[in-house]
Formats: sequence, C-alpha cells, structure tokens
Amino acid sequence: MRHRFIAASIAAALIPSLPAVSARAVQTEHSAEPLESRIQVGSASLYCRAIGRGQPVIVLHGGPDFDHGYLLPDMDRLKDAFHLIYYDQRGRGRSADHVHPEDVTLTSDVDDLDKVRQHFRLDAPALLGHSWGAVLALEYALRHPTLVSHLILMNPAPVSASDVAVLRKAYLEKLGADMDRQKEIVASAAYQAGDPEAVTARYRIHFKPALKRLEDYERLMATMKAGFISQGREGIVKARAVEDQLYRDTWQVAGYDLLPKLRGLSIPTLVITGDHDFIPAEVAEHIARAIPNATLVTIRDCGHFAYLERAGDVRNALDDFFRRTTRSTQRQR
Repeated sequence: MRHRFIAASIAAALIPSLPAVSARAVQTEHSAEPLESRIQVGSASLYCRAIGRGQPVIVLHGGPDFDHGYLLPDMDRLKDAFHLIYYDQRGRGRSADHVHPEDVTLTSDVDDLDKVRQHFRLDAPALLGHSWGAVLALEYALRHPTLVSHLILMNPAPVSASDVAVLRKAYLEKLGADMDRQKEIVASAAYQAGDPEAVTARYRIHFKPALKRLEDYERLMATMKAGFISQGREGIVKARAVEDQLYRDTWQVAGYDLLPKLRGLSIPTLVITGDHDFIPAEVAEHIARAIPNATLVTIRDCGHFAYLERAGDVRNALDDFFRRTTRSTQRQR
C-alpha cells in the first residue's frame, strides 16, 4: 500500500420518464452539457446522467438512501478529463418509480451497475464510489474483476462488521449530546413520515462533524435540503426502506467482512480520505492495506466530502493516479 498525504490546496420532484437516448449516442457524444437517459430494470428504470470527455468513470453515490444529486455541481469539475456517468440507484431519487423496496437487494444493486456499464457499451470502466458507493464498487469488483479498469474509493464506508463497530463508536463520541436531539427527531412523526424539513434537521446533526469548514457544511446542507424537497415524502420513506434492506444484506450480516476477499483484487485502486472525516482513518487504511498495491491519499483539512471540500487536491490525486497506472500498464505490455 502506498500512502500519501496531500496538504490542503488553495486551490427532485420525481421527473417523468425521459425520452430514450441510445447507448451509443451517450457514449460517443461526450459533451459539456449533461446527457440524460433511462435504463429499464424490470418494472423500474434507472435515471442516468452523463457528462464530459475522456476516461469513462461510473460514479456511485452514497447513502445508501441518497441519490446522485448531492455530488453536484462539484463532481462535475472533473468533466474536462473524465466521462462521468452518474445514476440514481434503484429505489432512490429519479429511479424510485415502480420500485418495491423489498425487491432492492445488494445483488440487484450489483446487477443494476452492470446494466449501466452495458448501456454505455463500456468494456471495463473506472468506478468511483463515494462513502456507501465505495461498498457497492467493491462488491461489484469482487464479482466482476475483469469488468473494472480502476477503483476510486472516496471517503469509503466500512466493508467489515468490525469497522462498522469502530465507526459507530467514533460517531457517538463526535456527536456527544447532539445524539439525543437526533434521536428525538428520528422518533418524531414528521421524520417517520418523510417530512423534508424534519429529515433536513436530522442530517444537519448527522453531518455536523463530517466537514472541516462551516461554509462547506452549509453548502452541502442547502443542496441536500433541496434534494429532500424534490424527493418528497413518499420518495424519502421508500429510499429509507431500501437503505434498511441493503444494511440487512451487508453490515447486519454476522461476520460481514470484505477485507480478506480484497487481497485477491489486482485492479489499480486509489483510496481517498480526509484527515477530518467523521469515518475513522483506519477504515480507509484497512481497505487500502487489503488491496494489493492500492494507494491511500489523505487530504489535510478535509472531511467526508473530499470532492466538495478540496476539489483541487482530489483532481491532483486522480491525475497522478491515472498517470502512474497508465505508465505501469504500458510497461507491462
């Protein structure tokens, strides 16, 4: 495992189904403007948004009850060098229509990701997973190692039951007395019914220790509040039920642990974390140590949303990572 520190640089109401866009058009017509499409998965459809040019990267949002909206517009800064492909995972955001939460599983999420890859006619794209999205990226890579060119795991969530326990302990310590207020909100009738104001109030507490700078925290919360309002009560409650199901398939499984399996991966991997992330540093370290030759980059003065808080440092880490891995691949030829 390579470990690098980077100092901080100066540097949805549910929409109607979109018109069909061919996979070939989406793949080849890389544009400064986003191209939207839908992928049918059973009775539901996945909302996709593609933008940029260059190395294809499928972006996996976190939550897992969120959609991709909280990543924008900041992640789009990479569009001059990467063909970014976002999608709302099934049962969340604009991919919620005609979805029964009990039908969404870890297996269906992995299969949906493969449908996205096929839709854009990509042999082996890079996967960029933020937070929970890193769990999905690794679950996919373990099942389909030849279909992934690179892994970028940004502020990754735990991939073992033991690290989930580490996160919970650290989280309780960071929140302190605010945990009691959060419990009150979560138990309220408004929150249980998916009221966007109550949900926003809960996440203001949840993410309070997750970002280093107040201005970044306020900007993130404004984006999330707009997303919750757009999602609406029904969408929020559905996404929450999907999240519960995915936890049952992963973190709540006795002995859940991807770390031993990761030792068999040979995919070039970059793990990015912040020195002020509310997920303990050892979570990212364990993942990077498990994957052979993975690079761990710790960005200073950065919390859980590296793409927003330290965009310049993230870009430098990505450029360096792809430059090194490209040279290595060329030498092997």
